[in-house]
Amino acid sequence: MVVADKRSPRDGRTIETIGQYNPQTEPSTIVLDAERAQHWLEHGAQPTRTVAQLLRTQGIKASGS
Repeated sequence: MVVADKRSPRDGRTIETIGQYNPQTEPSTIVLDAERAQHWLEHGAQPTRTVAQLLRTQGIKASGS
């Protein structure tokens, strides 16, 4: 999971890597820096639908969800 400027291309430059998600393991692997995720959400970051769902599973409330 990365923080990126929405004006950048999908595979373009990222601002910060805040975690990893691997749905192919059993159970799925979610490694997340919750403090940094919360920081970016408080500063206006808008997670994708999938990332918002992953954040909720980790107990982090994304703004607007």
